[in-house]
Amino acid sequence: METGPITEAIGERPPFGPIRRLEHDELVAEQEATLASPRRSYSLSARALFTTMDVLYGKERTLEKFRVLELVARVPYQAWENVAYVAMTHTARRRGFARRVFDRVRTARWEQDNEQWHLLIMEELTAGERRGFVRSRIVPQVLAFAYYQLSWALYVVRPAWSYRLNSDFEDHAEHEYALFVAEHPEWEHVPYEGEFTADFGAFDSLADLFRQIGYDERLHKLESEHNMANPRFGDEISPAAS
Repeated sequence: METGPITEAIGERPPFGPIRRLEHDELVAEQEATLASPRRSYSLSARALFTTMDVLYGKERTLEKFRVLELVARVPYQAWENVAYVAMTHTARRRGFARRVFDRVRTARWEQDNEQWHLLIMEELTAGERRGFVRSRIVPQVLAFAYYQLSWALYVVRPAWSYRLNSDFEDHAEHEYALFVAEHPEWEHVPYEGEFTADFGAFDSLADLFRQIGYDERLHKLESEHNMANPRFGDEISPAAS
């Protein structure tokens, strides 16, 4: 079942098509595929970010750590959207080009919204936890700000670099969610009855909810890998190219 608006840019591009809400058997199969697949060869920037997360929040996979992960996950799409809007402002008379920029904006916005649903769900699931204000609010915002600036700067210099960083981040998230579910077999019997089921989808268990989020992250990774391998359009709208 598909939920939410699917943009033409992400909905028609092979090989992954639109983000779908998968059934239980499909979700289990996708989790197993993730666990069996190697991780990307992460860049120095990505490894530095993951190490910082481990230092600040521990190496153990926890709901709070994934909440912070999702807060940070939105910002590359915000950075790309910002750059694209600037490009569109200066190239509005080039209608074909402006349309391509707008399609890229819609894709980035849609992916950002998908990550926002992930964050809202994680906020809901951790609402009852006791956590310090600085560690739970200030530090994640600092991480997000730094990641935004890095994503924006890389995009300005060479868009493929920014797409690579996001591919690394989404690949990391995909594998971490798959491992998180594997570490908690009891979640197979815990129903998810959250506030956002009408928006994000209804799932029989917490395990399937996290499997779906991990599957979403894989599709975000594939989108960035596609853009990284086909950089011409990104180079067109990069301020460094103008």
